[in-house]
Amino acid sequence: MALFHFTVTQTKRSKGQSAIASAAYRSGEKLYSEYYGEYSDYTRKGGVICSDILLPPHALKEYADRQTLWNAVEKAERGKNAQLAYSFEISLQNEFSLEENIALAREFLFREFVSRGMTVDVSFHEKECEDGGTPNPHFHFLCPIRPMEQDGTWGIKQRREYVLDEEGNRIRDANGKYVFNAVPTTDWGSPETLEHWREAWAEMCNAKFAEKGLDVRIDHRSYERQGVELLPTVHEGATVRAMEKKGIRTEKGEFNRWIRATNAVIRDIKKKIALLFDWIAEAKAELAKPQAPDLVSLL
Repeated sequence: MALFHFTVTQTKRSKGQSAIASAAYRSGEKLYSEYYGEYSDYTRKGGVICSDILLPPHALKEYADRQTLWNAVEKAERGKNAQLAYSFEISLQNEFSLEENIALAREFLFREFVSRGMTVDVSFHEKECEDGGTPNPHFHFLCPIRPMEQDGTWGIKQRREYVLDEEGNRIRDANGKYVFNAVPTTDWGSPETLEHWREAWAEMCNAKFAEKGLDVRIDHRSYERQGVELLPTVHEGATVRAMEKKGIRTEKGEFNRWIRATNAVIRDIKKKIALLFDWIAEAKAELAKPQAPDLVSLL
């Protein structure tokens, strides 16, 4: 079944997160964090098909090494609450082969991210299904939030835009300090850019469906924006799905079962309403036809 799932979050120190640990988990590797002075070992993690580092032309070649890259990111971020990386999770399509999925994802990443000067650490996942379950191929990728300059050094995330009065002079606050707005130096975190990425991925998948002659499509828009009067399910994730397959009832699983049952009722009601409208239209058409005179009208 064709599926659209595309989420992005931020890896932050304020949440106790580490760029090294996040990269190790997604790639299934053992990496050492110079910032924390400890290893993150996920070499026993299953389901990792392959991983890669995609670099823009101006990046240092040494960043092709995962541990070197993320230690450099950690070093560049000094704040205890620093925002380290964008973390994406995107579903792949069961209608495509593994090779087709990987090739499509890499094309998407080079076209939409590396071309913007972003460094991409991507890992492809697919756990073995038990008891005939539906495969869940997907890919994760991390991108440093801090942009990279053309000389390969780390740039700034924000610049100061001072508030000016009518005469063009900087305005001071009550403490005598200049008032300014922090303006992002990239558009990577904007809602408009995220919307573009979501739409671009859906379009690439749909083009592949068409190329393969498959009569299925995905839509990056919510049900509400599509005008579809159905309730959306929540993303369960690998852990919840594994528990459900073992017969362990989960809160998300129960919620999605209720959603599917409710949507089935909605579809049934809409079908009956459609049939009713068809019957009314047929009845009106029949009544509009010329009628033969009855006995009363002849008297």
